[in-house]
Amino acid sequence: MTLSEKPMPEDDRLLFADEAAAEEPGARPAHVWKIIIADDEPDVHNITRMVLADYSFEGAPLEFLSAFSGREARKLLLAHPDTAIILLDVVMETDDSGLALAREIRTGLKNEFVRIVLRTGQPGKAPEREVIALYDINDYKEKTELTAQKLFTTVTAALRAYRDLRIIEKNRRGLEQIIASSACLFEAQSLRNFAKGALTQLLSILHMDESSVYVESSGFTASQHRGAFRIIAATGNFENAVDKDIEGALPQDVLAHLSQALSEQKSLYIDDAYVGYFPTSSGARNLLYVRGCRHLTDLDRDLIRIFSTNVGIAFENIYLHRELVDTQKEMIMTLGEVLENRSREAGNHVRRVAEASYALAQKAGLSRKEASLLRMASPMHDLGKVGVADSILLKPGNLSKEEFEIIKAHTRIGHEILSKSNREISRAAAIVALQHHEHWDGRGYPQGLAGEDIHIFGRITALADVFDALTHSRIYKKAWELPKVIDRIREERGKYFDPKLVDVFLENLDDFLAINREYPDQPLETPDLPLEWCEEA
Repeated sequence: MTLSEKPMPEDDRLLFADEAAAEEPGARPAHVWKIIIADDEPDVHNITRMVLADYSFEGAPLEFLSAFSGREARKLLLAHPDTAIILLDVVMETDDSGLALAREIRTGLKNEFVRIVLRTGQPGKAPEREVIALYDINDYKEKTELTAQKLFTTVTAALRAYRDLRIIEKNRRGLEQIIASSACLFEAQSLRNFAKGALTQLLSILHMDESSVYVESSGFTASQHRGAFRIIAATGNFENAVDKDIEGALPQDVLAHLSQALSEQKSLYIDDAYVGYFPTSSGARNLLYVRGCRHLTDLDRDLIRIFSTNVGIAFENIYLHRELVDTQKEMIMTLGEVLENRSREAGNHVRRVAEASYALAQKAGLSRKEASLLRMASPMHDLGKVGVADSILLKPGNLSKEEFEIIKAHTRIGHEILSKSNREISRAAAIVALQHHEHWDGRGYPQGLAGEDIHIFGRITALADVFDALTHSRIYKKAWELPKVIDRIREERGKYFDPKLVDVFLENLDDFLAINREYPDQPLETPDLPLEWCEEA
């Protein structure tokens, strides 16, 4: 049975860590330790390579790079920043070229990781005590004392130090990414960033390969799509697979392991893989998949369990936050629809205004967070109409001057209701409710604001609201033909509407018409009134 055949919640999540690919005979090893031999004597290069020919550290061989001067060594370090060790001669093209390069490596190249082993055949030119005190090197050897055994010992110690420094750096990067993602939970990509950071941290702890992938279900509600997964965030070898279906991307044995953990609903060690199973109260299920665990110690396994549990708690918090935001959005949309139905405006008006405001905000250069906030707030633009009598609100015809003054009060009423809350969405909605009838030229209401004194949320919602009102039937008018709507919006450029927003809107008109088609109204009986401009459109 394949993974896609199992009925699963739509919000399932999976984390994968890639296994090293099987090596073909004669292929270059997946990992090598790079060593630069910097010495002006060819015999030193030959002897070093010969002595360490069969050397390996943690299953990986050495790769030697040769430089015969300080300048050549510097170029090699620039080309190979992942060099683990440089065996550096003091005297090459100059008497102190090795010492100069040692200083350049740390201060100029900013390479704190490569282990510098200084080798000299003329110790009098570079006394050991003085060199150790003044230069950030890791070892000092006279060539006469560097026997095969001591060279073996020196290289092994240096590689261990280099490995540990890289692990610490990976841990630091992983923690930074997790901290950064937790600070921006309102951003749509925060879950992806958090997953990537969590994987980086775990793989660093376990000295594993950096290639990893985080995937989630496709989110389709139809039964035939349940259990279909797509990659939403990735690192290493999987970076090009983001947003792709994984059914054919992962080996069958991996899919089988995942299916087993989901079926048994618990964490498992299967063969050399660990599958961590972490359900959340929201119904989502998290799976952490790591291959290469056959030789893990008990301490390593404890680290996996502890770390995975902590990540599961973090994801739980993210889901709870999302649930809170989704609940607020649903309540706002429902309340907007109730107001819409009371005023007998055809259904989906608030949804279209919300989507059009979101699209226009993004195209006008607002951040995704700001655009998303406006999408949630704009449905409340006419909340104040709860304070307007039905005899005026439902009047099938033009309003008298006195009636119009009464209905204008809905902007202040809505603002007063919404401004009592300190929630970000309510504060944004209060601005929209108060300012969506202000005019760019200052002739609007209720405050007579002009230009950029009108909040960008109010300016965007005003244009989205009027466009939707004109292109749909209301109790007091029929829908206008599109050419007449466009002419009217052009006429109001710089008068009612922000001219820049009008330009952006007209340049992307097809996108806003698509929103109209996606959220259509039911037919609404309207009186046969003239198609005139109505301020309360």
